[in-house]
Amino acid sequence: MPTIAEMGESLARDVIAAAEELGDDKFFDKVAKVVSDASPTLLEAYTTAYRVLVAEQRARRYLEAALRAKRGGTAPPPAPRASDTGH
Repeated sequence: MPTIAEMGESLARDVIAAAEELGDDKFFDKVAKVVSDASPTLLEAYTTAYRVLVAEQRARRYLEAALRAKRGGTAPPPAPRASDTGH
């Protein structure tokens, strides 16, 4: 049986992909409600994994944009402000 962390990460990856396919930016919250009704422990693992994975995606997009700008001789994208983080 996988660990709670592995299950949370697997679910988070699937939810990120499903949210993109469904075009539903609130899908994470809907799944979190289902999980919270059954297992607070899995909810913690799922939400942590989701936040980490989404943060990595955002960071990678910024990194790629900065490198594209550098290689293309254009201005780099502005660094995100603290208010842009969703927190």
